[in-house]
Amino acid sequence: MKIVDLTEEQAEDIQARLSAFDESHITYKMDGCLRIGMEDKGRLIAGLDACVTAFRILYVSTVFVDEEYRRKGVGAKLIREMEKRAAQMGVNAIRLDTFDWQGKEFYEALGYTAVGHYDHAEDGYSEYFFLKRIDGGKKEEP
Repeated sequence: MKIVDLTEEQAEDIQARLSAFDESHITYKMDGCLRIGMEDKGRLIAGLDACVTAFRILYVSTVFVDEEYRRKGVGAKLIREMEKRAAQMGVNAIRLDTFDWQGKEFYEALGYTAVGHYDHAEDGYSEYFFLKRIDGGKKEEP
């Protein structure tokens, strides 16, 4: 046996194998994304991007509010709207991560629970992982 660099095709094959393995543990399928923003006078001032992963979990990858609009409720409005839409989709938990200079206190104030973190003193940062359970129930099938 030896370690090799994967081609794009081999990397896709490995991903497909992992997905096939996961199928035996995931009892239902769900997908979808939420990409919402806020405008002020026609200018985009904030936005977020989140996609459903396994087990009805919404993973939030991006949340951003322009500096002049921070601490004015804009981010909280976005998060609340995301939570409302996620529940309508059937999501039952939201997870996200943030660095210490980004939004740790913001997410705590919105009811998110820190479920882990690590400090990387050498590079001068800490990262926090958050979870919030929501009452999404199961999405009704059409």
